[in-house]
Amino acid sequence: MLGLGAAGVAAAPYLQSGYDSFLGAAAGKDPTGITGLLPGSGGFRYYSVASSVPRKTPQNYRLTVDGLVDRPASYTLAQLRAMPQTRLVRDVQCVTGWRVPDTAFEGVPLSHLLSLAGVRPTARAIRFTCFDGVYSESLTLQQAGRDDVLVALRMQDKDVSHTHGGPARLYVAPMYFYKSAKWLTGITVTDRVRPGYWEELGYDIDAWVGRSNGRDDTPTV
Repeated sequence: MLGLGAAGVAAAPYLQSGYDSFLGAAAGKDPTGITGLLPGSGGFRYYSVASSVPRKTPQNYRLTVDGLVDRPASYTLAQLRAMPQTRLVRDVQCVTGWRVPDTAFEGVPLSHLLSLAGVRPTARAIRFTCFDGVYSESLTLQQAGRDDVLVALRMQDKDVSHTHGGPARLYVAPMYFYKSAKWLTGITVTDRVRPGYWEELGYDIDAWVGRSNGRDDTPTV
């Protein structure tokens, strides 16, 4: 019995990794959303609104910053990794109710990228687009300037996996997790807020945890 127990402990990480990979792949091809009800490692659920999501490698990934800026740019993953990094440990709260406590995210502050780009005086908001070809999100310029909004390159002290939205994703710590767009590929500075994917379907544009969408969850501040 002790031998079987030890074998189970040794095999558990590999079994969990395999389960997470399977669940992530299934979620990417599941139009019903049923896989989003199943917890992966750490209590996360896997959501995708596209029928499939292409994979990006460190070699072909690019993040563009454009719109109402003086210096548009396109960054490689290596260039993003070379920039100043911020690490945050906060609870992740989904608007559907599940919560994952004390989750570490690390990446480039969005404010740093906007500073490099030189935001023009007429700018009021940011639109985010993703390489799944479907998802989008938005923040006001004031929200985007917070120090707890990141272009995240690491999650739970590992590189952000494809399933979790890698190589780079948005992380908006004080808002419900739908604001933290996965598979981030575009940051466009605009003159007004343009509702994102879920907001077009009725979710709040300002998605503060505990103060929006009719929920009273404990804030993640």
